[in-house]
Amino acid sequence: MLPVSPEVKPNPLQNANFCSRLFVWWLNPLFKMGYKRKLEPNDMYSVLPEDRSQHLGEELQGYWDQEVKRAQKDAQEPSLMKAIVKCYWKSYLIWGMFAFLEEGTRVVQPIFLGKMISYVENSDSTDSVTLQEAYAYATVLSACVLVWAVLHHLYFYHIQRVGMRLRVAVCHMIYRKALRLSSSAMGKTTTGHIVNLLSNDVNRFDQVTMFLNYLWVGPLQAIIVTALLWMEIGMSCLAGMAILVVILLLQSYVWKLSSSLWSKTAALTDNRIQTISEIITGIRTIKMYAWEKSFIDLITSLRRKEIFKILRSSFFRGVNLALFFPVSKIMLFVTFVANDILDNLITASQVFVVVMLFEALRFTSTLYFPMAIEKVSEAVVSIQRIKNFLLLDEISQCYPQLPSVGEMIVDVQDFTAFWEKESGTPTLQGLSFTVRPGELLAVIGPVGTGKSSLLSAVLGELPPSQGKVSVHGRIAYVSQQPWVFSGTVRSNILFGKKYEKELYEEVIRACALEEDLQSFEDRDLTEIGDRGTTLSGGQKARINLARAVYQDADIYLLDDPLSAVDAEVSRHLFEQCICQTLSKKITILVTHQLQYLEDATQILILKDGRMVQKGIYAEFPKPGIDFEDILLKMENEKAELPPGPGTPTLRKWSSSESSVLSLQSSSPSLEDAAPEDKDTENIQAIPSLESCSIGMVGFKIYKNCFRAHWFIIVFLILINVAAQVAYALQDWWLADWANERSTIYAMVFGQGNMIVMPDPDWYLGTYSGLMVATGLFSITRSLLLIYVLVNSSQTLHNEMLESILKAPVLFFDRNPIGRILNRFSKDTGHMDDSLPLTFLDFIQMFLFMTGVAGVMVGVIPWIAIPVIPLSIIFFLLRIYFLWTYGDIKRLECTTRSPVFSHLASSLQGLWSIRVYKAEQRFQEVFDAHQDLHSESWFLLLTTFQWFAVRLDVICAVFFIVICLGSLMLAKTLNPGQFGLVLSLALTFTWIFQWCVRQSAEVEKMMVSAERVVEYMELEKEAPWEYEYRPPLDWPHEGELAFEDVNFRHTLDGPLVLKDLTECTESKEKTGIVGRTGAGKSSLVAALFRLSEPRGGIWIDNISITSIGLHHLRKKMSVVPQEAVLFTGTMRKNLDPFDEHTNEELWDALEEVRLKEIIESLPDKMDTELVESGSNLSVGQRQLLCLARGILRKNQILIIDNATSHVDPRTDELIQKNIREKFSQCTVLTITHRLSTVIDSEWIMVWDSGRLDDYDEPYTMLQERDGLFYKMVQQLGEAEATALTERAKQVSLLCTSKDITHGEHVIMNAYSGQPSALTIFESTP
Repeated sequence: MLPVSPEVKPNPLQNANFCSRLFVWWLNPLFKMGYKRKLEPNDMYSVLPEDRSQHLGEELQGYWDQEVKRAQKDAQEPSLMKAIVKCYWKSYLIWGMFAFLEEGTRVVQPIFLGKMISYVENSDSTDSVTLQEAYAYATVLSACVLVWAVLHHLYFYHIQRVGMRLRVAVCHMIYRKALRLSSSAMGKTTTGHIVNLLSNDVNRFDQVTMFLNYLWVGPLQAIIVTALLWMEIGMSCLAGMAILVVILLLQSYVWKLSSSLWSKTAALTDNRIQTISEIITGIRTIKMYAWEKSFIDLITSLRRKEIFKILRSSFFRGVNLALFFPVSKIMLFVTFVANDILDNLITASQVFVVVMLFEALRFTSTLYFPMAIEKVSEAVVSIQRIKNFLLLDEISQCYPQLPSVGEMIVDVQDFTAFWEKESGTPTLQGLSFTVRPGELLAVIGPVGTGKSSLLSAVLGELPPSQGKVSVHGRIAYVSQQPWVFSGTVRSNILFGKKYEKELYEEVIRACALEEDLQSFEDRDLTEIGDRGTTLSGGQKARINLARAVYQDADIYLLDDPLSAVDAEVSRHLFEQCICQTLSKKITILVTHQLQYLEDATQILILKDGRMVQKGIYAEFPKPGIDFEDILLKMENEKAELPPGPGTPTLRKWSSSESSVLSLQSSSPSLEDAAPEDKDTENIQAIPSLESCSIGMVGFKIYKNCFRAHWFIIVFLILINVAAQVAYALQDWWLADWANERSTIYAMVFGQGNMIVMPDPDWYLGTYSGLMVATGLFSITRSLLLIYVLVNSSQTLHNEMLESILKAPVLFFDRNPIGRILNRFSKDTGHMDDSLPLTFLDFIQMFLFMTGVAGVMVGVIPWIAIPVIPLSIIFFLLRIYFLWTYGDIKRLECTTRSPVFSHLASSLQGLWSIRVYKAEQRFQEVFDAHQDLHSESWFLLLTTFQWFAVRLDVICAVFFIVICLGSLMLAKTLNPGQFGLVLSLALTFTWIFQWCVRQSAEVEKMMVSAERVVEYMELEKEAPWEYEYRPPLDWPHEGELAFEDVNFRHTLDGPLVLKDLTECTESKEKTGIVGRTGAGKSSLVAALFRLSEPRGGIWIDNISITSIGLHHLRKKMSVVPQEAVLFTGTMRKNLDPFDEHTNEELWDALEEVRLKEIIESLPDKMDTELVESGSNLSVGQRQLLCLARGILRKNQILIIDNATSHVDPRTDELIQKNIREKFSQCTVLTITHRLSTVIDSEWIMVWDSGRLDDYDEPYTMLQERDGLFYKMVQQLGEAEATALTERAKQVSLLCTSKDITHGEHVIMNAYSGQPSALTIFESTP
């Protein structure tokens, strides 16, 4: 396996000694580097062997497989929870013992504290201790503090590594499952759902592992503390513990209630992420339709529902965190009231022991234990969601492919299959055919008739319900919609195979790629880019074909590969590649190119999933037969045939290659699966991680996160102050009472004095009021802070969405969709879920810690001497730490994106990956991505441990100084002051650790906010609207004028349109033809200003650059080259925003010959389309998009390659309907299918970005040296003769018209009649 990054550093932890591991000295060089410069991916250390994704995933997969077998045997549903427990219980229990020891050291500290106070309390008492014993207790207490601090961070570091391993293992299993999903299972899930599983759901494992042990440590500690309290003050301790139990029950109920909302929130998040991913995939369509505002409204609505659930859940959790603040006050108050009622007198040392024992309980029982319940509840929901995914149906290899020995054959006998058995309508019925080596089977038929399903049956993707399929030999598959991934042209062709120069060059020649490679700057080492955006459709199709040919397989399944190329290239591919290079192979070709049927060994005609005729070319009635006529005859003879298969049905998920988002990744390299091919070409390129900021998160990001009205911010600050004052006033009130009632024993807690009270109602009532005020202020603070942060998250999300939709198309070409989705899933999830509660926790702890320090200094002023330098050292150390920590967190975020990108890229090419047996290679790439992310995550854990260890030392020194200094001054202090200072110092060390941990967590979460803000500041395309608006009836002539137009898709890219100066008159019918990659579709991009063209383009005398993009784009209807459909009903895809009547929708469907098909469906137009419309054939998707374009009824209609995958007969009928309906339109037809444009009045011929010729079709056919004449001749003699005759008839009809041509000028006179521009692009 080649490294993910160019240079991988060995991990120094492997060779570190005990002291270096304990004090994390081995990380010192990284911190020095991080302080000097920005850290890069190459600076990260390699992942440890025990943390590698493959090892962890296979280990957990083994336990899951055992669990599945056990469940099948016992007829039960398997439990993923059991598999996880079996895999990790040992290591988890070991570190659980560390948690118990950690809490044990915390519990014994109050005992030694009490012994020290006894020394000051009464030196003559029999319970008193000598000075030497006091120093001994002080030493032991200091040692306990140090041991606790070391155990605390050691536990959290290792337990978080356990969580990381569990997350990585589950991600490995999810990806492994995704590669094995059956077609029906893919209809039950979406890319957005799987991305959410890989981001937010598995993230629960990192959180639950930290607190899970406290489910048993907490109750055990409570029992031990209760026993110690009983020994100190007797049964009165039960009153305080009863309050704890009540609060715990209340907290647990609230945590569970908030967690129950998580499953509902997760479903809403799935929906939002899926919709955003579809928007990004179809961004060209959305921009050309000017749908940005409508989709912003749609996502904002979905987001509003999601935020409502998140706010409710966060409010519940915020109330729980608020209870942590006053709970110990309540417990102590009740305990000592009970103690007073029982007339028990206790000493000062006993008082402080009780206070500190309750304080020890407060963290474990009121913070960790309820949080464990919450995290477990959320994790259970996530585990259930992941389990449901893991239990989806897998692909079953019905007929194992035999190795290349013996006779190769594809034999299909009486084959019947369903994509959707519930419908009762078979997709294919009664098919029988046999193909042997050297034979070419051509499969033809109308659109949506089951041709691609036939290939999927041979692949094993469509399981038979009847009959059998025998496949002997290795299969190569070319999908109908080309699949390419980010990498070089060469890596896409080799696909992991060993590079053999002679074979490679032969494949390049056979697939007509020589000329294209010569036009590329780096030839076949040119980077293709995400989703193949730098290539034309024809170039992607030929690279797809070249990949299959290079595999040198035995059986070739070609799904309409000739549709995306021009006639010349099509002829070359058929003759040189299919008939020559693959002459000895078994080849099954699905095609609409009927001119090649003469060379086929067998011809199979499908209609409604049935085989209506099969035979060799010579068996058909006469040479040159129109094979579409056979289908018409069969319809006439339908009554004599056996009953048909009934109403058509939609496929569940029939075309894997086109059904999933084009989320290409910047991916690591792959090796070839074949063990004999050691010297292999990388499948995918070294990842180029996204750019990021440096150092600490700036104030600007915090400002963005607190965007509420200034009044709310001021009120929030006042509430925080009020809560802290109310908290301190309780202690002040009781201290004052204690001074007046010196007969009672004083005790100290938190930031002041608390006493055992007699019965004056005045003092009791006032204290109760302050206690209630503290609770109310705390809860108000929590809810307000959460409200501000969650609403800021909603605002930032919506502004980021608007920003990316205003970004130019170039942004989407350069950024993998997984990278963009990472901002909308993981980063937004952090801002929604983790940041508000973490920030609240930090604020509470920080104020508490500040109050403790203030009270200590107030009691003994000299304590300021160590406190001030301690604060300065901490501040400087934190800055030094955050410079490196911030960079590592950003690297963690950027290394996460390729994981999502690789997943969705794999889903898009799933059938190709499976047919080439590349699952293991792609699994290795996924594991490599996970390992790269684990490198950064590991450094996040270890760098924080480095920081925490140094803080431990500082805190230990601070406590030792306070402890010894207090003993030295013991004669000048009363027991209350002495106990106050020591107990506060002990409390300070406990709070300080958690406060620092939460401050680092806040900084880590703010990196997610920083990444969201980065996307709010993207470069924008031209404004959607200008002050100047064109007339409402513009354009009503449809006159187009181009003057010296040059166009490039990127600022530094090559010119794709060069020096275009031409003009079209109103109502002209103009075709545009040329070789694939000649720049035809770039003309559409220039008209819609997807990038800004240079030169002038005018529509009806108005320059397109003088008006807003929406004013321009809304006036031109378009059906782009790529058929983009969204998850939802057929009606929503036709009319997403309910702008048309039902009659208009049915009329549009009738225009494109889809009405009968959709009417026959059970739900008609309410039929649900799965992701990318993949339960329709590719041709049906194109027709649906064509209907959507026709519906807009603009005077300008642009259709780009709308019928490339439609059979010629249907295409001819559609073109006829459009010519009639848009008779008053100026029609520009971009096409490879010359029969589509031969009826045009004018034809533009493009070559290498330049207009080569522009004339009447018949005139150009007289020029034997002309490019158009040569293109027509490539179709064959019969077809060329027919096209020439049709062109002649059109020419005769046009002679009576006064059509000017050549040096056109823009006409100022308007006829007042509606006119439009229509651009078509289809296929030969």
